[in-house]
Amino acid sequence: MHSALRVGLVLPAVAMMVGGCVATRGWVTEHVSKKEVEIDQKITGVDSRVTQRVDGVDTRLKTAEGGLAETGQVARGARERADGAFTKADETDSRLTRLWSNRNVRDLVETQQILFGFDKWDLNDNAQTALTSLVKEMKENVRLTVDLEGYADPVGTYAYNVGLSQRRVEAVRRFLVEKGVELPRIHLIGLGPITEQGTPNDQKRRVTVKLMVAKES
Repeated sequence: MHSALRVGLVLPAVAMMVGGCVATRGWVTEHVSKKEVEIDQKITGVDSRVTQRVDGVDTRLKTAEGGLAETGQVARGARERADGAFTKADETDSRLTRLWSNRNVRDLVETQQILFGFDKWDLNDNAQTALTSLVKEMKENVRLTVDLEGYADPVGTYAYNVGLSQRRVEAVRRFLVEKGVELPRIHLIGLGPITEQGTPNDQKRRVTVKLMVAKES
């Protein structure tokens, strides 16, 4: 009888334990499933953010590549323009070289002396009258050109007198151009002071004007 009583007490306890285990297993399964869902959602969110960041980086890279390509095009355009400018400069230099080389293929027509005051480079009335007559001749004959050679007396420093001689020929050239003589028909140089003893100083302050005619080819 005692044995039967013990069996009767044990069996319900075992049943309760088995039922509890089943219930616990179900709760664990449900809890784990919820956690898995939460983890999946978090992983999906992380993947989405990573994808957005990657897309953003890719967009910025494409924008940067586009900017670099545009910069490259601008650089190529600038280089092409620079090459064109150098070509034009070479052509101009070549033309000027030919003109300068051919400047001596001419005959001297006449020579005039345009005199200046001490330390002066402005043209007085006599100088303007002589140059006006020269302009008239040059307009009537397109084959005429003019060479201008500027000088100074030896008073003062050499460097200063070279600059003074250049200012004098520039004054003559400016007058001729303002009166209608084309610039390419005028050649000029400032030669500085005349140091020879036989010429008075007032005759050294001058621009020598040489009217030249091109030889017919």
